Amino acid sequence: MEFVVFYATKDPSRLREVYPCHHAYVEQFAHNGGLLAIGTFDDPVANGSMAVFESRERAVEFLAHDPFVTESVVNPSDIREWNVQTFR
Repeated sequence: MEFVVFYATKDPSRLREVYPCHHAYVEQFAHNGGLLAIGTFDDPVANGSMAVFESRERAVEFLAHDPFVTESVVNPSDIREWNVQTFR
């Protein structure tokens, strides 16, 4: 089981300002484990983004400190369990 969070952009005017802190946080968090994937959809302002975690606890921890969330740039969804099947 994996855990997914969807993000809706709340304040697009602050994306560029907060992105460097968010990016650094993502890199450090991923280095410590638990973040499996993160990225935007085709138009992040209109369609948002998502992140995939290996546990609910890591998702909760990530959201608690992600600058995009703490600075109210995005609204995260609830944490959803994902019963993923891969075929690679």
